[in-house]
Amino acid sequence: MEKEKDFLVLKWGTLKGWEFHSEKAKELLKEYFSLGHSMSAMLQNNTPRQKEILCQLIDEGNFQTVFLVWDNKDVSKEEAKKYIKEY
Repeated sequence: MEKEKDFLVLKWGTLKGWEFHSEKAKELLKEYFSLGHSMSAMLQNNTPRQKEILCQLIDEGNFQTVFLVWDNKDVSKEEAKKYIKEY
């Protein structure tokens, strides 16, 4: 049985859209939101822990690329993690 596909979309260095199926990813998302989250990606100011969680989600995700809204392109997991860390 093939694993369900996940996806992740980033904007302004944070979550814009996502779908994850693993229990680990779901727990990471719960922690991410418990640390405080704005409904607007533009207003979200991720803590260092939230950035770490986003990078863990990228590693956990069943996908090869992450979509960056402002750049209108898919990037590798490593490029996406660099984008988050440097934002």
